[in-house]
Amino acid sequence: MTLPPDPFNPEVFTLAVGEPVYRVFRAPRGVDEFRTSGPTADTRFAFFGDPNAPVLYGAETDQAAVCETVLHDIPQSGGAVLPTDYQNRAVCLLRPSRDLQLASFMGTGLKRLGVEAKELTDTESAHYPETNKWAEAAHANGHDGISWMSRKCNSDRAYVFFGDRVSSDDFEQDDSYARAFANPDDFNWLVDFCAPLHVEVLIEMG
Repeated sequence: MTLPPDPFNPEVFTLAVGEPVYRVFRAPRGVDEFRTSGPTADTRFAFFGDPNAPVLYGAETDQAAVCETVLHDIPQSGGAVLPTDYQNRAVCLLRPSRDLQLASFMGTGLKRLGVEAKELTDTESAHYPETNKWAEAAHANGHDGISWMSRKCNSDRAYVFFGDRVSSDDFEQDDSYARAFANPDDFNWLVDFCAPLHVEVLIEMG
């Protein structure tokens, strides 16, 4: 696994004021609540530090946000989503109220760092302890977070924001968009989205 270069000088992606950040979250967690731990020991770019640096994940589109959460563990060939994967989840739309300076782990940003996507942003979860080192390097370099191309929806950007660089006050919720998969209409949206991806959304545990 490639380690972050020293000195660490990544390309910067500016997430401008008002740009969309779609976020999938579990109730009763707040829509803009940063996490310091999760159901697993690590995610791709968290957790690191002592104490752990708080993080908040999001994506450029609602489709990428769903792919990175609800469909995170579904193989590319397809599979099934269980009720526990979606029933208490909702999608919200946040917009930054200031420009956020993110380390770019995509496009020419990867080339600048001398690493390929398959080594950093397109790895299996077994490599999260190594990819976390890149997040720690971006954090130590003073960035507000990281931007990369979603592994599960690689036409769209994914984001992680560092909670000691960015606060909930740096986001405004856009109430024009909201989904809660416990609601019939939003459940049907999820079913329609998943069907072409060869993913079945199960209503009951079978």
